[in-house]
Amino acid sequence: MHVAPVGGTAVQDHVALAEIELCGELIIAASAADEDRLSLASIDEVLKVAEEREGASGR
Repeated sequence: MHVAPVGGTAVQDHVALAEIELCGELIIAASAADEDRLSLASIDEVLKVAEEREGASGR
C-alpha cells in the first residue's frame, strides 16, 4: 500500500479543480435562476462556451 508523505507535499489536479469551479458556477446560477431549470443558453453562458469557441477559432 502506498501512502502519501506527510508534510507540505500537496498534489493538485488542475483539471479536477477547474471542473469543481465550473460546477460551483452552475450551482450558483441554478440557485439564482427564476426557472426550474437553466436553459442550454444559460448553461453555455455560465460555462463561457461562446468565449471558448471564439478563442479556438481565432488561433
